[in-house]
Order: sequence, then structure tokens, then C-alpha cells
Amino acid sequence: MDLDLDLDLDYMLERLFEQQNSRGLVRPDGFSVYGQPVLRRVPAGHEPQALMDAKTIQRRLVECAHAVHATSDGLCAGWVKQVFSSLGFGMLAGDAIDIYDGDCPYTDTADLLVGMVVATSREPYSADGRAYGHIGLYVGDGMVMDSAGGRVRRVPLELWLSAYGIMAPPRWGWLAGIALDQM
Repeated sequence: MDLDLDLDLDYMLERLFEQQNSRGLVRPDGFSVYGQPVLRRVPAGHEPQALMDAKTIQRRLVECAHAVHATSDGLCAGWVKQVFSSLGFGMLAGDAIDIYDGDCPYTDTADLLVGMVVATSREPYSADGRAYGHIGLYVGDGMVMDSAGGRVRRVPLELWLSAYGIMAPPRWGWLAGIALDQM
């Protein structure tokens, strides 16, 4: 990452921390009231896969993610499944918490590959998020795409992990076991 992106990310993380603190979500020890780290950084040596290091089918999934329209609020998993469907895998089943529980065993960012789902089982920003969690797709180069607020967003990984990992630890893996890096 270049210096400007690092400064922008630091600023975004600082603003997120301020917002979470103003909502009463931060304890004095820097953890959330749910016992999770408030800021989640990618440690040196644990960088996730870069887009240019991904296989063709992984990069094609990223192209599909840019082409699939946003879903309604509370349907983030529907967007992820539509992205995979547009790549030719059919419509897969499950909401964000089902995918988190069944398809996301990894917690080390060094294991995060382009096209993997990134999910959390609970988040405090909506009733749907508290009940079903939130999910997005890792699209390489330290970025996650998701559908939230009626739009598709592209967000720095560390910001996404910090925002959505405040109630439960984020995890990642291959949707329905479809390991694109093996194709």
C-alpha cells in the first residue's frame, strides 16, 4: 500500500472508532462491549492474496461482483450468492450466519484468498445484522465488496473487519466449498 492509502485508512479507522465509542460500543480497554477487538489490523507477514496473484476464475468472480446490482437491506448473502450464480454456479442456499457457520473456518488473514466470503455471525448496526450477521467477498488487494444500505460497496479489509467484527470474530472461507483457487 502506498503512504496516501495508509493515511486514508488510518483516518477511516479513527473515525470508525469515534463512532463506535459515541454509540457506547467501546470499553476503556479498547475492546468492544461484546469482548471483541475494536480495531482489527492485518499483521505484517499475514497479508491476504493480491488480485494479480489470483487465478483467472478468481479474477472473473471479482468482475462479476462489480456487475451484480445491490440487494435490499438485510440481503447481503443474497448479493454474494448472485455473484457466484453469475459465474455459473447456480443459486446457492443460506443466509450470512449459515455461511459463516458452515463455510468460514479461517481467521488468519494470510489464508484469505480472492473470491472467498468474509463473514461475521452478528453485527450491531441493524436488527437483521444482529440476527443473521453480515457477509461480503474478498476481492484482492486488501479490499472487500458487499451489499449494504442498498448499494454495492468496496471497502478496505481492515475497516470492514473492524466495523463488522465488533460483536463476533470475522471469518472467511469458500462459499459452499467452491475453492476457486483449485480450479
